[in-house]
Amino acid sequence: MTISMKNGYYYGENLSDLETEMARFSALNYPSSLFRSSSCACGGSDFKLQTDEEAGVARRICAVCNLQHLMGDSAEYVEESNPDDHICVCDATIFALLSGVALYPDSNDVRWYYIGCHCRNCGLIGVFAHWKCEAGDAAAFLDNI
Repeated sequence: MTISMKNGYYYGENLSDLETEMARFSALNYPSSLFRSSSCACGGSDFKLQTDEEAGVARRICAVCNLQHLMGDSAEYVEESNPDDHICVCDATIFALLSGVALYPDSNDVRWYYIGCHCRNCGLIGVFAHWKCEAGDAAAFLDNI
């Protein structure tokens, strides 16, 4: 683990560093207990990210094949959303993505959804979007990220 801070931002080398940062961030709200990285059907692991936190919608766009994928339960809410592109502080738009979920006590139901990004250009890590999420079973939810 090699997390460092520069100008108020955290930087890391890999998804393990991102998971550590997401755990720190989520502990301030509802702690994430399950994490899963995104990958495309083409095998790609780098994405552009669009989100609308108010509507609870996230879309990833593969940097290799441009396939668009609505993450988690976003398909249920996309019609009333207006997703914005995420841009790193270095102006890059390509990220490795890691999703984290907080669960209700004594349950496997999703309570809160976190989307973490690792910038492929500068190494910045952080939670770029999060929202309350009543998505039901966490395993099924994470299978669709």
